[in-house]
Amino acid sequence: MKDLQRYKEDYLNQFKENTYGRNLLKTEDPFDAPSEECGIFGLYSENDVDTFSLSQFGLFALQHRGQEACGISVMKDGKIFNIKDEGLVLDVFKEIRNPETFMGNSAIGHTRYTTAGDKKKYNFQPFFAKNEYDQIILSIAHNGNLTNAHELKKELEAEGVVFKATSDSEVILRLIQKNLDLGLRGAIKATMEKIEGAYSVVGMTRNKFFAFRDFHGIRPLVLGAIDEKTFVAASESVALDAVGAQYVRDILPGEIVYTNENEPGLQSFLVKEDCEKRICAFEYIYFARPDSILENINVHEIREKSGMKIWEQAPVEADIVIGVPDSGVPAAIGFSIASGIPFRPVLIKNRYIGRSFIVPTQEMRERIVNLKLNPIVSEIKGKRVVIIDDSIVRGTTSKRLVRILKDAGVKEIHFRSVSPPIIAPCYLGIDTPSKDDLISANMNVEELRNYLGVDTLEFLSMDNLKVILGSSNHCFGCFTEEYPVPPGPNPDFKDE
Repeated sequence: MKDLQRYKEDYLNQFKENTYGRNLLKTEDPFDAPSEECGIFGLYSENDVDTFSLSQFGLFALQHRGQEACGISVMKDGKIFNIKDEGLVLDVFKEIRNPETFMGNSAIGHTRYTTAGDKKKYNFQPFFAKNEYDQIILSIAHNGNLTNAHELKKELEAEGVVFKATSDSEVILRLIQKNLDLGLRGAIKATMEKIEGAYSVVGMTRNKFFAFRDFHGIRPLVLGAIDEKTFVAASESVALDAVGAQYVRDILPGEIVYTNENEPGLQSFLVKEDCEKRICAFEYIYFARPDSILENINVHEIREKSGMKIWEQAPVEADIVIGVPDSGVPAAIGFSIASGIPFRPVLIKNRYIGRSFIVPTQEMRERIVNLKLNPIVSEIKGKRVVIIDDSIVRGTTSKRLVRILKDAGVKEIHFRSVSPPIIAPCYLGIDTPSKDDLISANMNVEELRNYLGVDTLEFLSMDNLKVILGSSNHCFGCFTEEYPVPPGPNPDFKDE
């Protein structure tokens, strides 16, 4: 048990200085993993602060939520300055030659994951709107997906609104811009009453900061404070930790928090009372960093409990337990605690490898897997192994993992997924394959066990997932095909 505590501490501590890798094996096949659309970060202070550094730190902590591009907008002396580019956070910030331009009293930022939409720079965030003098007057960063964006875009275009991008996030920007004569709070309220789907948003005008969340709270948004005059909003609490802010609470579904020049601090306004909380269950299973707190729930503890629970649900005799780095490790530790079967971190990941290689042949592509993740053969050869993974999407990377273990001489392989079978795509901010590509939508458990070539296969049950989370107040759409918000007439219209 002492070793398990050490493994847990080492596992969590590494992400304070290194980016969180989620599941390294799945980065080889990005279509075999559900992908988060982005991370958002916002900061406001009544005083001038080092917004350049603080936004960099906050976005670095959210790098796992998007790696294609990032950007920031900064409020300084009544003006908004914006920069965004392709690449990782540290790479983009390294190219900023005039950091003093981005030091003001408010900043918003975005890390972007590109979905099926256009990867052009005009879709990078934050988005901004200008006045007739070519000055930026409004900027936002958005996490989620609108289900009625296509219709709203048509309506706005019919009114003469010109769109610069192909992202549904710009619909939010243009609606707020259109309604600014109602005041900032009134413009956001009018926008929230028009848009449907999942959204967490941070934004600014030239003298105000704001953040708001959809009526179901599907995408996460937490609130923190560095001091009584400096506030932070972000997708996850780890971004608060990165800038020295204390977690205050989660922004409520249907809530707007905003600044007002006539009142100190942050103001709060509920557009709709008694909203039903339905945060995405996959945030806890896979997306969020394990040291995050969402809705007052510790993500690592949920993952550890999932391993304990699947042992109760499907016990097995084995010699060691291993977890797929990084997202499968806490559940493997939990499985070990409950079962008494030793946990061993025998899948070694290369932290210095890039996201992808340009390799023309399938034979060489297969070798990349072992560059990214390699087993310690002496620990597993001839042994009965339980492998814990966060989920099975298309099944291709799970099959590769089984092959790695078999090539290492494992005697038996018992595969455990600590999520229920994924049988439906997501329309609410997660990029998942179509139903035709979801292997659990097309195979039963026994067929999938044969396809993977494992001795036993079990998925965490929906009932046990609800027990672990402590309620049914979550979005379980990918497991049940029942969503808190209807998909809408054109679910393919999504980019951010």
